[in-house]
Amino acid sequence: MLRPLADTPGARPIGIWRLTSDTAIGLTAGVLLGRAGEVIRPYLIATQTGLPFSSQVAVWLLERMLDLLAIVVLCAYAFIQLPGHSGRLGPGIRDLLWAGGGSLAVAGAFCLVFLFLFRDPARRAQRRVLNALSFLPETYRERITNVLESFSRGVESTGNRRLLAQLLGYTVLEWTVIVASTFAVFRGFSATRAFSLPDVLVLFGFVTLGSVVQLPGIGGGAQAASIVILTGIYRIPLETASGVTLLLWIVGSLAVVPLGLACALHEGLRWGKLKLLSAKQIMEA
Repeated sequence: MLRPLADTPGARPIGIWRLTSDTAIGLTAGVLLGRAGEVIRPYLIATQTGLPFSSQVAVWLLERMLDLLAIVVLCAYAFIQLPGHSGRLGPGIRDLLWAGGGSLAVAGAFCLVFLFLFRDPARRAQRRVLNALSFLPETYRERITNVLESFSRGVESTGNRRLLAQLLGYTVLEWTVIVASTFAVFRGFSATRAFSLPDVLVLFGFVTLGSVVQLPGIGGGAQAASIVILTGIYRIPLETASGVTLLLWIVGSLAVVPLGLACALHEGLRWGKLKLLSAKQIMEA
């Protein structure tokens, strides 16, 4: 996603180690600080590469959109399998799942439209936005123009078919690893050892509906959804369901924290400074 930005004036190359380090620090900030910490990664990468912060926010949004599309696919599979489990679900849970699925479908459609509009090299969508904001003072319009230009360049990788194919391939690989690791965790518990891959996909699809809620340091709705689905659909005892959910959270989120803290220490970044950077970037955005 950085390749189309290489010819940006002032841009500096970044090595894979530095990129990995900044990513680990950013992911750790997301775990420990919640959603507010997610701006750390684009800020660090923008600082290291000399690129505008808005371009890296665009890259971050592009990554999130690709993840969301993958989640929509998983949830679609889960909802196809829902009738076979509906007898074990209360009406409240069924309504909640359908509402969450509808919201994800709308969000996925919005992502596709957004990517289609802003991947246009002619910048037609950008010009239309600026024309609609022609009533603003010139200073504000110039600032918005710079942001939109940086944002458009941040998603330019989707305009190249080869790069787009690579992005989709990496997304499929990423989610294959995530699902495979989840399947491996289930194999480690006697109560869930008999789960087939379709069962894992069903549970994983429903759990992602709760992932939009994130609490600093302790996760969020995904963990609650996991316990509800394991106990409500698969009749797993609450204690076992809680243990499975805890291990999934450790493997899926907490495992990066030691690496992120080590990278932050190596870069001379104090955690208090990262919190201040997070708040500053949110205010500026």
